[in-house]
Amino acid sequence: MHCTHTSSPDNGSQLSKKSSLYREFLAEREEILRHKWLESEKVGHDIGFERALLDWIRNHREKWRTSRGCKK
Repeated sequence: MHCTHTSSPDNGSQLSKKSSLYREFLAEREEILRHKWLESEKVGHDIGFERALLDWIRNHREKWRTSRGCKK
């Protein structure tokens, strides 16, 4: 019989991969990184994650979340 322990690191990482909240976090992070790349290409240099994050939140997050059926 194979026994798993809830305290093992593997179980924690498996749980986080299945968590809808964690999946939403990863999807949002991916969109921010995409936005960072696009905006950096426009200006010809890396704008940095913080600038991209703030700009994305101000200008794109609400529409993106709505399109995914997320609540505010």
